[in-house]
Amino acid sequence: MAGLIYDKQQIEKTIDAIVDRTMRMDMTWDWPCGVAYYGICEAYEVTKNERYLQLVKDRVDEYIGLGLPTWTVNTCSMGHCLITLYQHTGDEKYLNIAKSKVDYLEKEALRFGDHVLQHTVSANNDFPEQAWADTLFMAAFFLLRMGVLLNDQTLIDDALNQYYWHIKYLQDPATGLYYHGYNNITGDHMSGMFWGRANAWAAYTMSQVGLRLPECYLYPKYLDVVGSLNDQLAALKLHQTEDGLWRTIIDDPESYEEISASAGIAAAMIAKGNPLHIKYINKSIPGLLANVSPDGRVMNVSGGTAVMKDREGYRGISRDWIQGWGQGLALAFFAGVLNYDNIRSDGAL
Repeated sequence: MAGLIYDKQQIEKTIDAIVDRTMRMDMTWDWPCGVAYYGICEAYEVTKNERYLQLVKDRVDEYIGLGLPTWTVNTCSMGHCLITLYQHTGDEKYLNIAKSKVDYLEKEALRFGDHVLQHTVSANNDFPEQAWADTLFMAAFFLLRMGVLLNDQTLIDDALNQYYWHIKYLQDPATGLYYHGYNNITGDHMSGMFWGRANAWAAYTMSQVGLRLPECYLYPKYLDVVGSLNDQLAALKLHQTEDGLWRTIIDDPESYEEISASAGIAAAMIAKGNPLHIKYINKSIPGLLANVSPDGRVMNVSGGTAVMKDREGYRGISRDWIQGWGQGLALAFFAGVLNYDNIRSDGAL
């Protein structure tokens, strides 16, 4: 039977280097750290390397001692590592902070339409009635995990509602690809670009629903999630470059290959478990390994990106610096590679 082709020792060594380099970054309690530490936690879950969990625990404890910021959609991304810390230490302080993030999302966060979370990056109303693909990772996926952890059907339903409406607002039915954002006030996708990392946020978070939600097939909105993901991955595979990567604008052959998007998309293919995607994943493995420096820096990752005004805005984003989201999504991918044979796919769905 066909499978993934890789050197296990090389992947483990790469994960170790990325974890160590990530922990040398002075990230604050916000989404870069949230994605990075999610990746470290995924690496821990697969490798069972206790050092990884201890590194995250020590840093999170330090953050707590220094004082935590005001919650936003983006800062809720740190809830992912809090869930892992609670599950493996049993310390209620991590669960209580995660619950406070849930309370914010359920009672205070700005919403529009059918209770759709507006993307927020600060305490200000920066992007009125805008839905961004980013919110799927920072908030919807987090709400889903908390709903499962607490066996709270209200949270699960809200999470699936976020997925449902982000699918309706952001996925282009003609191509299967995802736009970066949607403006409910103007009723358009603003610049209308199929941004690479937006497609990674959507694909990766949708791929996790079937793996993490018990009896997922009993939720009608799950069928929208899996249908959307199937269409998206079928489209994305056609845009993979010769190097096994994806571009910062998916359908623009002149835009640069971007590594966080590539890692997230390939990780989604792993989690989906469709054997037809094995050849694309295998093509991604050397492509992504080639973009990790010996000291664990994930290279060619675009900087923080708002919904830009035009194509040139996306093309012009620097990829010269180490970024937490690049570290985290790469770790999620490499952990997925090691765990591929253990993944339970959703069969005919």
